[in-house]
Amino acid sequence: MNAVPEALGLRPDQVEAVLAAAGAAPSVHNTQPWRFRVTSEGIELHADPTRRLPVVDPEERELHLSCGAALFNLRVALESFGVRPLVSLLPDATRPGLLAMVRQGGRARRCHEVEALARAVPLRRTNRLPFRDEPVPAGHRQALVRAAQAERAWPHVVEDRSQRAELRRLVARSHDTLTRDPGYRVELAEWTGRESGHADGVPVTAGGPRREPQDEWVLRDFTGGQARPRAVGKDFEADPLLVVLCTFYEGRLAEVQAGQAMERVLLTATSLGLSASFLSQVVEVRPVREELRRLLGGGLEPQMLLRIGFGSPVPAVPRRPVADLLVQDSKVG
Repeated sequence: MNAVPEALGLRPDQVEAVLAAAGAAPSVHNTQPWRFRVTSEGIELHADPTRRLPVVDPEERELHLSCGAALFNLRVALESFGVRPLVSLLPDATRPGLLAMVRQGGRARRCHEVEALARAVPLRRTNRLPFRDEPVPAGHRQALVRAAQAERAWPHVVEDRSQRAELRRLVARSHDTLTRDPGYRVELAEWTGRESGHADGVPVTAGGPRREPQDEWVLRDFTGGQARPRAVGKDFEADPLLVVLCTFYEGRLAEVQAGQAMERVLLTATSLGLSASFLSQVVEVRPVREELRRLLGGGLEPQMLLRIGFGSPVPAVPRRPVADLLVQDSKVG
């Protein structure tokens, strides 16, 4: 008997493929903090509280962003199988861990954009290496903006030089605040610099090189003290495309929605041959996040800062098997 049941008019192997696509989403420290329950009504998405990061993500903002990204991948995979997903966000107030319920909404029409996004799911990577000093074309930028707006989020492209300088200061300040916290250093070490054999966390091969004094933007050190050597003469790019992904309100619903927008932007970038990584420290320290909100005008809630450009190939990070993501308990959430 297959561990994955039929659902939404799909065979067990197709449902398993849909859940594998959902599990390929990015997540904070590659914690993969999601669970799925397949029922006669559809597929439930639950947050996995055992994979929360209490130091870096005490409010579970990034956990909800990660789950939102998984939800978007699930939607895309269903559409690629001809199923139009009908999504209810936060459907049960008595089960706060239940973030979404996906039901059968009829047959999905063939769509070239969805097909491109589906092809990008297994190709998307978080690229922590230096990017080429090559500007992202205006047409690509417009496609990324449209991707975020399609998921009811607002992408603030940081182009003003004085604003970029202030943003760089905020990223450095938040990074310093976090790294001075012993609990943060312990938590980071638990999930990064991993050797082979783990199904989660950030492996050494995906950690990227350590930042050097001449690098203007502070990337988090995922190396666990085992950084790969940097190519001779290659510094991190000084002028990456920076996008602050924002919502028009705050709270759990906004965070799940922002996660879907984030993943649509990342998959769109992948389909255009672009690479991306996160400068998430700036939204992880609440006082700094408030400064960022004021920098953007005060009317938007910053959810994530993306660094986008043309990068070199990087390996995939490990993923948990679908069997580990399934739950059977009807009371979960």
